[in-house]
Amino acid sequence: MAELTVTVDRDACCGVGRCAMTAPEVFAQRDADGTVELLESQPPPRLHEDVLLCAELCPCSAISVHRS
Repeated sequence: MAELTVTVDRDACCGVGRCAMTAPEVFAQRDADGTVELLESQPPPRLHEDVLLCAELCPCSAISVHRS
């Protein structure tokens, strides 16, 4: 199975929080400003579907996912 590498653009993040609700093992929201915090840049395969969904749902396109 291919690995996923996740990156986030905190400057693009608008703080909606869908990612933190959908994949809390991978994403959180910073207390200071509500923007995305990446907890796991290479999530395990069991979280891949959730991470891909987060990237799709992000209204600010602040989440990027790359397969290797």
